[in-house]
Amino acid sequence: MDISVVVPLLNEAESLPELHAWIKRVMNERGYSYEVIFVDDGSTDDSWAVIERLRAENPEVKGIKFRRNYGKSPGLHCGFARTQGKVVITMDADLQDSPDEIPELYRMVTEEGYDLVSGWKRKRYDPILSKNLPSKLFNATARRLSGIKLHDFNCGLKAYRREVVENIELYNDMHRYIPYLAKTAGFGRIGEKVVQHQARKYGTSKFGISRFFHGYLDLLTLWFISRFGRKPMHFFGLLGSGMFLIGFLALAVVLVNKLTAIISHTQAPLVTDRPYFFIALAAMVIGTQLFLTGFIGEMMSRQASDRNNYTIEKEI
Repeated sequence: MDISVVVPLLNEAESLPELHAWIKRVMNERGYSYEVIFVDDGSTDDSWAVIERLRAENPEVKGIKFRRNYGKSPGLHCGFARTQGKVVITMDADLQDSPDEIPELYRMVTEEGYDLVSGWKRKRYDPILSKNLPSKLFNATARRLSGIKLHDFNCGLKAYRREVVENIELYNDMHRYIPYLAKTAGFGRIGEKVVQHQARKYGTSKFGISRFFHGYLDLLTLWFISRFGRKPMHFFGLLGSGMFLIGFLALAVVLVNKLTAIISHTQAPLVTDRPYFFIALAAMVIGTQLFLTGFIGEMMSRQASDRNNYTIEKEI
């Protein structure tokens, strides 16, 4: 099969028939073999009934229905697990992503050798203060931490080589960082394509401003796991050793001052009157705790069942 289209959705009953007809027209014009997998993330409207009707009339349609709302990442994860195409396309169900972009995305993966191609909605029809500006700040931070030069990490319209979706794991809200997940899994050929952003035709957005705050926390988590997930001692051990050294030097200052006063037969100040004593005490305790945290993390990492799971590109 040429293409698998995965469409996660929540309460998009009005847009689904139009979206499917648009995808079908594009695929038939190009002669692609394809499937469309709709993932209903606990909709409370008639979305699932629409999917069932589309399935009855179109053999290429498949559907997954969650019992409750889990989020976009679980929807993509379950959709990816059921794909059969050599190229996987993801898009949102609200008609803001154009299926007319699919042929070029497919070509960039199959002919130009990209592992992943992300859409870039250069011109957006979203509110400036509530979406556009926070999105720009978020993407600038993601570029800085990940080292991937993409303008729009969170664009729902993406194309993947099949091996990519087989070797990444999505959970929580990690769909925002699929390019970063792909990079850490060894798929470094990541490209970008300017795509058309359509104004929303039906319904309202399902994402609020809180997603940007959650996104920053997820980005820090992903950065830490990708850098130190298998070697936590490199982070906690170094930080703990540094804190312990600061405490040791502060304690040395206290002792030198005390000895100097004793040798010179002057009134030696009480140790507890010196701020260095409390700095030393706090720093050495914190340093010891950080070091032990790294040690325990290292032991847990060595016991993890996937500690030696590595992506193998070829084997003979």
